[in-house]
Amino acid sequence: KAEKIVAWNSPVMQFTMNIVVLLIVYLGGRNIVFQTMETGELTSIMVYAMQILMSLMMVTFVFVLIMIAEASTDRIEEVLKEVPEMQDKEDAVKEVPDGSISFENVDFSYAGEGGNLSLKNINIHIKSGQTIGIIGGTGSAKSTFVQMIPRLYDVTGGSVKVGGIDVREYNLEALRDQVSMVLQKNVLFSGTIYENIRWGNEHATDEEVQRVCKLAQADGFVQEFPNKYNTMIVQGGNNVSGGQKQRAAVARALITDPQLVLADEPSGALDSHAADALMQLFEEINQEGQTIVMVTHSVKAACSAKRVLFIKDGEVFHQLYRGNLGRDEMYQKISDTLTIIATGGERHE
Repeated sequence: KAEKIVAWNSPVMQFTMNIVVLLIVYLGGRNIVFQTMETGELTSIMVYAMQILMSLMMVTFVFVLIMIAEASTDRIEEVLKEVPEMQDKEDAVKEVPDGSISFENVDFSYAGEGGNLSLKNINIHIKSGQTIGIIGGTGSAKSTFVQMIPRLYDVTGGSVKVGGIDVREYNLEALRDQVSMVLQKNVLFSGTIYENIRWGNEHATDEEVQRVCKLAQADGFVQEFPNKYNTMIVQGGNNVSGGQKQRAAVARALITDPQLVLADEPSGALDSHAADALMQLFEEINQEGQTIVMVTHSVKAACSAKRVLFIKDGEVFHQLYRGNLGRDEMYQKISDTLTIIATGGERHE
């Protein structure tokens, strides 16, 4: 409604102004011909009339802006008054025992019951402390798989368990405090490096910040700055490189001492050298005991995992255990499996 009024406001006001000018010229011209008005008087009337009409036009724009603001306010109120579908139970579990993950007959549809399934009959058990690689084509529901773990969405069928407990039984804040995410494009806020790392845990001490930065291999580049940890990061982190930003994001994810680290295409925006360093970093983090679930398109990145899940069309197509395989052998096996997927080969275990 507001947009319609905006569309009509300007032409209607212009039409009105032109009609008023024509009337003034017509009536004033007649009075000048009959010598009842001077030319200067007509000019004065024209000037005053235009000023009045321009003021009226501004008033109409104010009313239009008020209508637009009212429409925006209604939208904001609608969001603020929305009741979340996910509600904590009164006796919700507030501690995550360990980082184990289980998918039991999991189906999921973004449209809810009766919609097209993005995940179909997923049955997976991941032990606490394992590093898992998830690989598959674009649109194969890799990210959807990961988003089930911190309960960003509820399953349509089956159950997802963390630490042996259904995620729906947890207090949401308690669950998500134990799950940290590292994304392909992480955001650094304007502020010091300390403040950016503490965004994960505002009560972290200076020693804890430095510990996770050393673990995330971020301490090295931080020490190169004149102000070290008090160095200001500009909006968006544009004064640090992509690899430095990613390592800072990993440090921020580790500051909460999580049970699980979920990495969704963490090396996608990095060059090969920075990506190799990041994969080495995840191997070192895994020694701390955290469960790491890493979504990737990169065969090279998947080689750092102890177990690789291949997802195709929302289903687990194949599982590959590294065992005693070297990186070159692992690389070849992953490549062979991806070839089978691409050529429409049959699912196997």
